[in-house]
Amino acid sequence: MRLLADENVPASVVRTLENEGHDIRWIRIESPGISDIEVIRVAYQEERIILTYDKDFGELVVKDNRYPSYGIILFRLSRMDPYQMAGYIMDVLGSRKDWAGHFSVVEEDRIRMREL
Repeated sequence: MRLLADENVPASVVRTLENEGHDIRWIRIESPGISDIEVIRVAYQEERIILTYDKDFGELVVKDNRYPSYGIILFRLSRMDPYQMAGYIMDVLGSRKDWAGHFSVVEEDRIRMREL
């Protein structure tokens, strides 16, 4: 899976996904400080699904609808340490093949998806 991790994604998650063979880029390393709109543009141009903890992406691609997106996964996982989170995210990503084309919200007990 081709992924783009936002700056707020923990290093443990990025490294775990990398080690499991995912093609992942990380904004924190490659382009720290760029705007959410630029993150969306980069991901769209490279056909990458954005991984983030930032709710603003939903506003930009769902409500505003001015910025095309290849796919976004918003994580709402507050009760996990970074290493538990990495394993959980690996399991969740492997549980579906239809992340592209959706704005998805992943919580501890459910996944909500909205077509883009």
